[in-house]
Amino acid sequence: MKKLFINCHLSNITFKLLICYLTLGGISTNTFGQPDPKGQKVSTVYSSNRENPHSTKGITMELQGESLVLAATNPGKLTFDSLVSRSVIVRSTYQRSNSACKIYVEGVDYTIDYAKGEIQRTVNSTIPDYSKNVLYGKKDFNHSKFTDFSNHPYFVWVDYMTKNGQRLAELNDQRKYLVKFRKKLESGEPLSIVSYGNSITAGGEASAKEFRFQSLYGNYLKSIFPNANFKIEDVSIPGYSSKQGIEWWDTYIGKTSPDLVLVGWGMNDHNIGGNKPEQFKKNLIKLVGMIKKRKNAEVVLYSSFPPNNDWHYSSHSMELYAEATKQAALEAKCAYVDVYSTWMKVLQRKDQSSLLGNNINHPNDFGHWLYAQAFEAMTF
Repeated sequence: MKKLFINCHLSNITFKLLICYLTLGGISTNTFGQPDPKGQKVSTVYSSNRENPHSTKGITMELQGESLVLAATNPGKLTFDSLVSRSVIVRSTYQRSNSACKIYVEGVDYTIDYAKGEIQRTVNSTIPDYSKNVLYGKKDFNHSKFTDFSNHPYFVWVDYMTKNGQRLAELNDQRKYLVKFRKKLESGEPLSIVSYGNSITAGGEASAKEFRFQSLYGNYLKSIFPNANFKIEDVSIPGYSSKQGIEWWDTYIGKTSPDLVLVGWGMNDHNIGGNKPEQFKKNLIKLVGMIKKRKNAEVVLYSSFPPNNDWHYSSHSMELYAEATKQAALEAKCAYVDVYSTWMKVLQRKDQSSLLGNNINHPNDFGHWLYAQAFEAMTF
């Protein structure tokens, strides 16, 4: 069965606090363009102006490092339309401070439809042509019959400002499940956050540890709780399902001493031959019970996203596994983070390949950032 599982290696925090996050510093146009000579590090950001802080749509928003793959001269859609003139930078690396970062030239390498939020290669572009990927256009593909099908050589990373932004994750009140965790964050008491799941949780295809969603979420927690004193440890089992999460408990999470456990299974359960949604839900409920009883820790269950629609080994029913995760959290009385809905909101415009490091079921750096958006929307 394992051969079917390609390694799937990611008081209350109130609405007001989320708005503070969304409005960090207002709009700063000096973040666009090439890095300064000192190689200033610029991370992916998600911010809005202060004109209408309670708006859920039509927000003036700045994004950095959104990923795209561009095939031939076909347009690729960004998450948002209504782009601000001259705000767009298309580059070759996720980090602008990377010494190998190349800034592509508008009108030479690509053209932009600012109103539609679309970018396309020119005929003589130096941007890698995604139509050259061996899986491009393949239907019902079996990845094992191909080599070098990674999307990483084809990604471009886009900085831009939109006048029509919106939150990518809905506020999610989970305060009754994370009382002890919040108190320890506020007091500065040492605590441990452990993540346990498949290879997405283990890092997926993030280009560096600091870009994994756990690290991004940890940075967010530190910004909200300045006294927080915690470490983050991952003990995931790449390539396996929730069944092994139970069976191999002692070897992995059994050796840790967590205060909070982030539990993320589902991608491999969802594959052909994996656990059915009802069994998957039972497995999650059992795992939460084991964590509470044996570790006296609080738990966050989080859903996954749909793998490539053209992958042969997918059951193409991730919505059922996302719902099973939500129901498991309700029955097991633990916190829940809805990654699935955030991902699906982005897919309303973007193609899947622009988010998948391996073009199958691993998020790239921007995909891990989307996970972090879902976590940051959890109020507690």
